[in-house]
Amino acid sequence: MIIDFHAHIYPAKIAEKASDTIGQFYNIQMKYKGSPESLLESGSQIGVDRYIVHSTATAPHQVESINNYIIGEVAAHPEFIGFGTIHPEYENYENELIRIYSAGLMGIKLHPDFQKFPIDLREMDDIYEVIAGLKMPILVHAGDYRYDYSGPKRIAHVLEKHPTLKVVAAHFGGYTQWEDSEKYLVGKNVWFDTSSSLWKLTPDEAMRMIRNHGVEKMLFGVDYPMWDHQEELERFNRLPLTQEEREAILYKNAVDLLGL
Repeated sequence: MIIDFHAHIYPAKIAEKASDTIGQFYNIQMKYKGSPESLLESGSQIGVDRYIVHSTATAPHQVESINNYIIGEVAAHPEFIGFGTIHPEYENYENELIRIYSAGLMGIKLHPDFQKFPIDLREMDDIYEVIAGLKMPILVHAGDYRYDYSGPKRIAHVLEKHPTLKVVAAHFGGYTQWEDSEKYLVGKNVWFDTSSSLWKLTPDEAMRMIRNHGVEKMLFGVDYPMWDHQEELERFNRLPLTQEEREAILYKNAVDLLGL
């Protein structure tokens, strides 16, 4: 069994444009368009069973429409597990979080670099407490040396202020900031996903972080449409893990975290 814990999807009419925008942001060539259908096509190469799907509101007025889109796609595709979005300037956050929780979404995705707010912004504290009360994990884009929104040190501040909040720090806790991830997050009460990291980290570097952090707090993620499922699984399989450890990262830890 495989659960991909990190997949972006977009409505058909904007999927290609949205994927191109992400590619320009990270200066990479996007292979897929970002549609649910192409996600399923890519994941079928390696037999993915479930996908954590999400999109991000870069403005407050987008929150409800994006959440409605994710709710609809989850209803249409039994393979999908939906994470909603929220924005620090969205006023009716408590009602919206309760609404999407009641509609079956299981977590929240935040991308501070796209949304342009520090992850430890004081105005987010009340939002985090509502999310924690609903027992919904947040999946946070973590790290980027070009910005100061989602660095590992800021995520550590969130963990300190909100000890009951379940946080998944994507990209081994800090995309292109893995030294800071090791300094501020490794060993803490936070999950990491493997997405957008194994192309850069050597197997030795990745294994050092996994061993020091704990296999039980690692999740397999592809970061579609940025990467191809087949290529990401091949990178993952180069890590010298036991079969039991592979199964934990590929799906068992996600099952435990989400209570599936």
